[in-house]
Amino acid sequence: MAVVEQKPSSDQGKVWGFFKLPFRSSGGVPNSSSASAVSHLGGHHHPSGPQVEGSDGHHGSSSVSSVAKSLLPTRRRLKLDPSTKLYFPYEPGKQVRSAIKIKNISKSHVAFKFQTTAPKSCFMRPPGAILAPGESIIATVFKFVEHPENNEKPMNQKSRVKFKIMCLKVKGMMDYVPELFDEQKDQVVVERILRVIFLDPERPSPALEKLKRQLAEADAAVEARKKPPEDTGPKIIGEGLVIDEWKERRERYLARQQVEGVDSV
Repeated sequence: MAVVEQKPSSDQGKVWGFFKLPFRSSGGVPNSSSASAVSHLGGHHHPSGPQVEGSDGHHGSSSVSSVAKSLLPTRRRLKLDPSTKLYFPYEPGKQVRSAIKIKNISKSHVAFKFQTTAPKSCFMRPPGAILAPGESIIATVFKFVEHPENNEKPMNQKSRVKFKIMCLKVKGMMDYVPELFDEQKDQVVVERILRVIFLDPERPSPALEKLKRQLAEADAAVEARKKPPEDTGPKIIGEGLVIDEWKERRERYLARQQVEGVDSV
């Protein structure tokens, strides 16, 4: 407490006063005055050294634990590729696309959704979904690119638009509805904030080639979802009766033969 109440007149006094006071003694015996000062103030002298907990050990330890947890890095449930940026081809006056791969790296089902600072000029497909552990999806982001102001060059054009990916742990696979995030606001976590980066479509670059590959994968996945599932395996009809294509054709042939025989009689 003496250190807190002391007000040196200079920065140098502050530094030296901080280190000097705890070791100052009145009678030439080190640490004796410190112990007596503590006893006069109604405190308890601990030979083993100062205690972090103070008078309430449980309260102090819980405070230290909460501080330690706050310093730990956030455990992410989703892996994003790209991780912090959304790349768009710079084509003023046109609607352009970006793509991002989202993978659930946790051990539970996770719901995610997009948010943007420019909902009138940007939208996402899908806007949200639920991913099983290990499942991934490539989302497509659409953005209208405005013409630059003051004839700025494309690479100098800075976009203030940002995207945010929110995530929420859910109990299992279910239909995705945006209301999930409203019902469990206290459990919603901001997974990542993404910045918009423009690419010159006329200049080849690794980022542009990667964007083209991801967009092609996203388009293929959309087309695959539109098609009905193909039945390549055997059909199961009734109680365990397996009929493959060859057997089904043979039965149709025999049926026609019986009909033709009846007609001839």
